[in-house]
Amino acid sequence: MRRDIEFNADGVTLRGWFYTPDTGKGPFPVVVMAHGFTATKEMTLDRYAEVFAAGGIAALVYDNRCLGDSDGLPRHDVDPVAQRRDYRCAITYAQSLKEVDPNRVGIWGTSYTGGAVLAVAALDRRVKAVVSQVPFIDGHKNVQQFLRLSEMEGFVQMLDEDRARRMTGEPSAYIPVTTDDPSKPAAFPGARTHAYFHRFANQVKGIKWENKVTLRSLEYLLECDVTSFVERISPTPLLMIVSHNDSSTPTDIAVDAFHRAREPKELLVIRADHYASYLEDFDTTSAAARDFFAKNL
Repeated sequence: MRRDIEFNADGVTLRGWFYTPDTGKGPFPVVVMAHGFTATKEMTLDRYAEVFAAGGIAALVYDNRCLGDSDGLPRHDVDPVAQRRDYRCAITYAQSLKEVDPNRVGIWGTSYTGGAVLAVAALDRRVKAVVSQVPFIDGHKNVQQFLRLSEMEGFVQMLDEDRARRMTGEPSAYIPVTTDDPSKPAAFPGARTHAYFHRFANQVKGIKWENKVTLRSLEYLLECDVTSFVERISPTPLLMIVSHNDSSTPTDIAVDAFHRAREPKELLVIRADHYASYLEDFDTTSAAARDFFAKNL
């Protein structure tokens, strides 16, 4: 069973779906979920929530602020610190629902929010289990692997010029999230990234995703680093799901973070790339997360 929900996150209305199991008697454990960089809930989060619900676990899925069905200005702006705080508001909302056992709350994140949930789990002891899938850990290191050294100066200059415009009262400029033309700039380059986003943008009726993101979001991205939170997650159980050939959230950065974490922790490595975690290897990643939550919630 799925119903539309909305809740107040420090003055911004966030919207999404709430799933409950079709069988069994509540109150149920619940998993709070949001998608990665600019992505909306229609981009496979519904499928994950259905798997969890079929396993006896409720799921609260929502669009991040400034994206999709959620409110927030400027549109298409991605602030990782605000997203962490919104997870905590979503937990509070989930705990208020009559179908939910407020003492059995898990969080799930992927890519950009895969990093966010690591910080939230370290900060919020209401979280009893956390799944971090193909996580974005360290923005500076991530960009260093995205860009050639010769491109870094131009990238930083682009951000400085955008900040100067904002200082005069102008809004942040936009850059495409993806492109299939390697000669053109994009926030997350690569044909595989472009194909993933446009698969849903072209096929899902009514989806509110556009191929743009503020340049300010890339400044936030460079500043984003959840490394220091990882060793503070314990004693909350952690499952990290990593792709062994990940160029979007590089494998080595994620594995290094996993080794920093303390027990109890589990690592699942899929023999694929970043987007296979949602697509070709969906059955593997969704079942692993479901079983982990069932065991720890």
